[in-house]
Parts: sequence; C-alpha cells; structure tokens
Amino acid sequence: MSKKVKIAFFAEILIEDFDGASRTMFQLIHRIPADRFEFQFICGVGPDSIAGFDCLKIPAVTIPINKTYKMAIPWFSGGRIRKKLQSFQPDVIHIATPSLLGEFALKYAHQHQIPVLTIYHTHFISYVDYYLKSSPRLARFIRGIIAKSQHTFYDRCERVYVPSEEMRSALLSWNVAPHRLQLWQRGIDTQLFSPTKRDKQVVRALVGNDQPIILFASRLVWEKNLETLCNIYQLSQDRNLPFNFLIVGDGVALEACQRRMPKAIFTGKVDHEQLSVLYASSDVFLFPSISESYGNVVIEAMASGLPCVIADGGGSRNFIQQGVNGFLCQPNEADDYLDKITMVLEQADLHQKFVAEGLRYSKTFSWDDLADTYFQDLEQIATKAKMSAQIET
Repeated sequence: MSKKVKIAFFAEILIEDFDGASRTMFQLIHRIPADRFEFQFICGVGPDSIAGFDCLKIPAVTIPINKTYKMAIPWFSGGRIRKKLQSFQPDVIHIATPSLLGEFALKYAHQHQIPVLTIYHTHFISYVDYYLKSSPRLARFIRGIIAKSQHTFYDRCERVYVPSEEMRSALLSWNVAPHRLQLWQRGIDTQLFSPTKRDKQVVRALVGNDQPIILFASRLVWEKNLETLCNIYQLSQDRNLPFNFLIVGDGVALEACQRRMPKAIFTGKVDHEQLSVLYASSDVFLFPSISESYGNVVIEAMASGLPCVIADGGGSRNFIQQGVNGFLCQPNEADDYLDKITMVLEQADLHQKFVAEGLRYSKTFSWDDLADTYFQDLEQIATKAKMSAQIET
C-alpha cells in the first residue's frame, strides 16, 4: 500500500456555511479520499476535528471593519504550530488566505522546502474603493501596497487556483508568474439549486402579493456595492414600478439597508435549502457587486432557472454572455440595472431564453471534477517535490 500524501491546510475560518470561500473549502474536505490523503487543519475559528482529521486552533481577533470575520494571530502560537507541523511532516501546504496565518505558513513552507497550493478566494483589492471612497489618493496608495503584497505572496506558491479569467488577469497584472496560475472555477449542486424548487406560495407569504420579485442574495457588507442596490430600489420607487425587492442575507450593513429600502423584504441569513426555494421562486436575480473573485450566487441563481442582471465587473461578469444568458450593467448606474430588469420582466421570450441558457451553462460546473483535479494536483506536486529533493541529495 502506497504512503498517504500529507496536507497541512491553513485557513482563518473553517465553518462550513460561513461564506463562499468556506463552502468551497468544504466541498473539497467532504471529498477527501482518506485512503490516499491525510490532512492536518490549522485555523483561527473551527471545530477540534474536521472530516476525521485533527484541527489545531489558534487565537483569532475580530476584524474592526467587518466584525463578522476573525483573523488568526500566529505570533503567540508559532511554537505550537511548528511542533505540530514537525510531527505531521506535510508533503504539501494548502493556504486559504494571504493573511498573517497564511504568511506564517508560506514562510514555514519555504524554510522546509515544502510546496504550496492556494486558492484565490477573495479579491481584497476591490474593497479599497468602498472603504476609502472619500480619500481617492489614499485609496490609490493602499491599492499599490496590496498589489505588491499579493505579488509577493502568490508568486511564491507552486500552484494558484484562480476562479475566473478576470482574476487570472488581475494576478498577471501584479506580475505573478503565468505558470503558477491555473483556472479552477467552482461547482454547483444542481440537485440543490434547481427550478424544481419553485414554490410561489413561499415567496407570496413573504411579500404579500403576486407582483414580480427582484432577488438579491449575499452578505450585507458595503463592498458588495450595496449603495447601488439601494439606488436601484429608490429609482424603482420613484418610477412607481410594481416590483418586490427580496433581500437575502445578513451583515454589518443590514440596518442601514433596511432604513434606505423600507418596503423591501429582508429575510436575514437563510440556509441553502431555503435559499434554493427563493431563487427558483423569484423573477430576476439582481447582483451589483464588483468585488467578487467568482460569485457563487450568480451560478446558483442560473441553476435555479432565475435570469440574472448583474454588474459588468469582478469575477461574476465571466458567467454572463450579454443578452444571451443574462445582462451585464454599468456597475454604479441604477437606471441601467432597472431598465434591463424591466426588459426581462416584460419580454417573455427574453426571460425564457435567459432561463434556458442559464440552466444549460450551469450544468457545465461539477464539484466532483474540480475535486478530482485538486487531489490529482496535490499528488503531482508532492511527487515533484520528492523527486527534486532526491536529485539535490
């Protein structure tokens, strides 16, 4: 029996449904071939064991600008982490985020000549304009710092999975070597997200009428371009359009959004089963965010038979072929979104075309295929590293 490949897996938060990045990680974790791999998890927030493997937790602090997130602090736990790694003897290190913990893991990997694989989950640089919109000069300065740090981090990894061509272009613009970058998108559970989940009684109970439902689903944080979402709502009110706005999700901007969209229906955070029903039972999916590295919610909406009207920006834009399976809009132009939403609702042929093309497109995304690629790559990277070490000795 061949020796198992050992993977040290570093992540800030390992809670399955915490966010899109966590859901992606757990799609892989649930598919670990235990006969071929052994994992050691190291995180700031998570359980004591995951999928039958040990999980070492270290102290974490809340991030001031987003109190729903915590960042692991390895400074006072370095000895514990090193001792665990020395005992485990990983063949490959997987790093989820270029954070303090990620930098610690990357430094350890280079010191011990262990190859690193990472997945580009979050396009942090896109957040700058939202948090520093009143200080454009400072925003430019911070973007420069982030771009340099991203180059320094990702250009030291053996393999970087990028979720879209948009994000591949971004990393190339930061001078990350092309041979390190590999397109690795995301899968979709078409049994969970499906038009068969349609139940108009559920949404009618929420909104109280039979008027069209415009659905937005995401964390309610300002970097999701919620300012434009609020403007779209207000413009629809000014035009007396008979639309229901259904806002699914929770976050630090919830109360502000409720004040600015008083007639919208806010569900708070829902589980995936509930979300699948809301997707399938709505009429248009609205998503103005340009901060996505990928945009899981867009492909989930498509798989549910829901036409998409989204921002022409970020990784999500790669899902849409303009006028074929959805609409792309000028990111901050509320009237552009509203005009296209109205077209989808008023033109039955166009609506049906978007539904059919979205369903066809969403069926090309398979978690099983992506997991197979991931585990095969881990084995190849580990084998390559061992061969290089043997040659050197």
